[in-house]
Amino acid sequence: MLKMFSRIASVILLVLLSAYPLWAERGMAIDPAICLGCHGDKISAASFVASVHGKNGCNSCHIQLTDLSRHVKGEIKMEKVRCERCHKRENAEHYASVHIQKDVQCADCHTDIHTHRYWKKDKRIVVAKCIQCHDHEAVYRQSIHGKAVAAGNQDSAACHDCHNLHDVKPMNDPKFHTDRVFHTKVCLRCHSDEEMMKRNSVFTVATQTYMNSYHGKNYRLGYPEKVAGCADCHTAHAVLKASDPRSTVNPAHLVATCKQCHKHATSMFTKFYAHGEHTDRGKYPLLYWTFVSMIGLLWSTFAVFWVHTILWMYRGFVENREKAALLAEGAIKPVPDGFKQYRRFKARHIILHILVIVSFLGLALTGLPLKFSDQELSKLLMALYGGTANAALIHRICAVITFGYFLSAIAMSIHFLFIRKDIRGNWLERLLGPDSLCPNPRDVRDITGMIRWFFFKGPKPTFERWSYWEKFDFLAVFWGMFAIGGSGLMLWFPEFFGGFLPGWMFNVATIVHSDEALLATGFIFTVHFFNTHFRPEKFPMDFVIFNGQISKHEFIEERRDQWQRYEREGITEQIRVKKRSGVFFDFFFKGFGFLALFLGIALLFMMLYTFLAAPH
Repeated sequence: MLKMFSRIASVILLVLLSAYPLWAERGMAIDPAICLGCHGDKISAASFVASVHGKNGCNSCHIQLTDLSRHVKGEIKMEKVRCERCHKRENAEHYASVHIQKDVQCADCHTDIHTHRYWKKDKRIVVAKCIQCHDHEAVYRQSIHGKAVAAGNQDSAACHDCHNLHDVKPMNDPKFHTDRVFHTKVCLRCHSDEEMMKRNSVFTVATQTYMNSYHGKNYRLGYPEKVAGCADCHTAHAVLKASDPRSTVNPAHLVATCKQCHKHATSMFTKFYAHGEHTDRGKYPLLYWTFVSMIGLLWSTFAVFWVHTILWMYRGFVENREKAALLAEGAIKPVPDGFKQYRRFKARHIILHILVIVSFLGLALTGLPLKFSDQELSKLLMALYGGTANAALIHRICAVITFGYFLSAIAMSIHFLFIRKDIRGNWLERLLGPDSLCPNPRDVRDITGMIRWFFFKGPKPTFERWSYWEKFDFLAVFWGMFAIGGSGLMLWFPEFFGGFLPGWMFNVATIVHSDEALLATGFIFTVHFFNTHFRPEKFPMDFVIFNGQISKHEFIEERRDQWQRYEREGITEQIRVKKRSGVFFDFFFKGFGFLALFLGIALLFMMLYTFLAAPH
């Protein structure tokens, strides 16, 4: 039985082996040598074997070839090769590209797959393919990038570095966030690689300086369509050295280049340092020393007043404990009629201060996101405003309000010095008198008295109408208006100022505006908030600036010298409040005040987080 089974198996195996050629011809891989028997006049066997597809059989691509005998008789219709059967990722990218819309198929670029070899990342091959159709971009071959690629530099940008190999997007595709993104994003792929730039002797801080500019900040916040991108100045394909007379950034062509956006640009305007680095002392000394001066002013101001704040905070805490103990012992006698209210600020002062609060917070809320454009919170805020254009509009409205209250303060000062009849003395006596916000010798005594009090060396000074820190706040507005306001106007109307000022003044203005604004916001949200609201004597908020009223007890405790002067002059009753502010008024403005404090503190934490997490 076993012997018979063995014979049957041998016969079956012999039949199968004898049928192998027919089996191969009907559905199995066909030996390329068989195909070359007919097609050898068109296809080189050596070239095909050496090609990237050389390890594949013919019917790996020509899948309709299932029966060789029928193919020889012409009974099988051959269809176009479908590359996507193997190249799925490339096919998906191709079908999402602009090429498929223009009916550009695989074989239009990969013209002969029988001889196609692996490109080994040789960018010259890509360029040679692209210019077969895009011959109007011949300017690329004359550019810095084109010449470097032709010389074999694999770092230089070829067509696919910007446009991709298969996923080639149309330049007017709204899903691609307009061609404005493209104009800059593709440049950053290489120019943000510092090592690549160094080994090719290319300017290494192009990306950093662009991102520090108004243009770059808008791009980073997600609104590149509002500003110039890299290709707007340097072009997309004809990128040349600035020294090349054909370059769009050559001095001879800068006016025309800038006029693409700034219609009234002049030769003075073009002296702007597009990639000026304020930390480069050798190349940009003016920017460097401006930056150093502003940083010095910022940190010296903070150092003095933060130390002042910390010392006051501790001393005030101790004093409150001492007062609480004395009150518990009955050692402190209450001020007679201590809860009577007296007028400290008039309605116009209150209105002006509300305008200050609204405009200052508006400027901070719209300006700080631009300053810290690399933060996600900044992007969220800009999205909340509806984009950088809306933020700029809000910023400028608040700037107009700021100029308005500044001019009002000047008018009030002139009125105080020269017109008011209820103030004694000539204009100089008024300027240096107790009702003036101008510093005088008494302030020196008050400062030394406070320092002695901080260190438990003497009593707390008894102030007049204005303390030295209140005078500093007032006078700081004048410096701030010239620094922030002046630089802000230059940046708001660059074409006007660029008509008679050299363009590098905009670089200076940017540094001054940015750092002075940082000083102002940091000072207000720390020092001013403490001096006014958070000091132990007033925490959590001093409401006097909103209703203009102060109790007799507070008046005597805080400004004893002013109270005594008013008593001598017999005018205390003239400033006594007969009717206190209403409940709704107090409720509304206390809510407004706390909201303003909250926003200021939130912005302060945003600044602190940015400096700690991502130092600038």
